[in-house]
Amino acid sequence: MDLMQLLSWACIVFTVGMFSTGLNLGWLYYGLLKKDQTIVFVNVIGALLQILYIIVYLHYTTQKRLVTSQTVAAGTVLAMYLSPLTDLVGIVRSGDVQRLSFPLTVATFFTSTSWVLYGLQLHDQYIWVPNTPGIFTSLIRLYLFWRFAAVKQSSPAYRSM
Repeated sequence: MDLMQLLSWACIVFTVGMFSTGLNLGWLYYGLLKKDQTIVFVNVIGALLQILYIIVYLHYTTQKRLVTSQTVAAGTVLAMYLSPLTDLVGIVRSGDVQRLSFPLTVATFFTSTSWVLYGLQLHDQYIWVPNTPGIFTSLIRLYLFWRFAAVKQSSPAYRSM
C-alpha cells in the first residue's frame, strides 16, 4: 500500500469518524453529568451516525481487519506522541520544565526513532508515519530542557520517573 492509498479520502474520513465517535461519547457523558438534555440528544445522534458510518465503511472495505487495526494503531500512536504538546505552551510561558520527565523524553525519542527506521526499512507507512511526530515532539521537549534548565540551576530541571 503506497502513501497515497494511506492518505486516501475514505481512510481519513474513517479515522476522523472513529475519533468523532469518541468525542461524541465524551460529550454525551458530560451532558449526562450536567443533566443537559440538548447535549445528550445531539451527541447520541452524532455517535449513532458515526457508528453507522464505521459499520458501512467496514462492510464495504476489502481489507477490513487490516485497515481497522492499522488505523486504530496509527491513531493511538499519534495521540500518544502529540499529547505532550498540551503542556508545552504552559512550559514556554512559565519557563519551568518540571512538568516533563527527562528520562521519558529520551526514551520516547529513541523508541519513535527506532520505529520510524523500522517502518522505512519495511516500506510500511502505517509504522513510520504515526511514529514520526514522536521524534519531533521529543526534540522539542529536549530543546525545552536545554533552554530552561539554565534558568533555575538551584533545583533539578526535570522530575524523575
